Amino acid sequence: MSESVTQNNQNNCENSGAVLISPHLSTSSWVKSPPLQLGVMASGSGTNFAAVAKAIAQGKLNAEIKVLIYNNPRAKVKERAEEYHIPSVLLDHRAYQSRKDLDQKIVAVFKTYGVDWVIMAGWMRITTQVLLDGYPNRVINIHPSLLPSFKGIKAIEQALQAKVKITGCTVHLVSLEVDSGEIIMQAAVPVLRDDTLDTLHARIQVQEHQILPQAIAIAASQSS
Repeated sequence: MSESVTQNNQNNCENSGAVLISPHLSTSSWVKSPPLQLGVMASGSGTNFAAVAKAIAQGKLNAEIKVLIYNNPRAKVKERAEEYHIPSVLLDHRAYQSRKDLDQKIVAVFKTYGVDWVIMAGWMRITTQVLLDGYPNRVINIHPSLLPSFKGIKAIEQALQAKVKITGCTVHLVSLEVDSGEIIMQAAVPVLRDDTLDTLHARIQVQEHQILPQAIAIAASQSS
């Protein structure tokens, strides 16, 4: 193959921004009976919360969001919950002496609302064994990298600094180690030559919204 053809193929791949999702993204509804009873935790703007709520409203995910817990009083996710008429509870982490104390309250709220699956949709706090014991193998997180690469905060910045050619996002079951646990679903996103933090984040976020609702259904279908 000539050098010019190779370069053209490379340019086409870069310009396409093509993604790879595994397991395959289904076009059918993601149904489990009875409906899943979800509790969502979020700290920021709530776009992943909205993606789950939208999938439910469109009949793609047979579930109900029973309650949103948020820890930042100024988080916009509260407004998104109001749009979908979903109750929300502010648990400001600064009001608790320890992470365990916060998690005890989180579990208590979720139990009160009849939650059976916990979804961390941009929850910017480290969880403890208290939450995991309250919902064993039923806490799901989404992270903006292809785990196990780039764990922790600023995952997209880490990918750019490492000059990787592919990054993405991962939905996984939560374990005590940060951004670990069994991987449920991943989407690979190419890093383009002129990507900035904002442009790469925007493309990863599109894929987060795609895979999170289906990953919830996959996890529930595999649960005993």
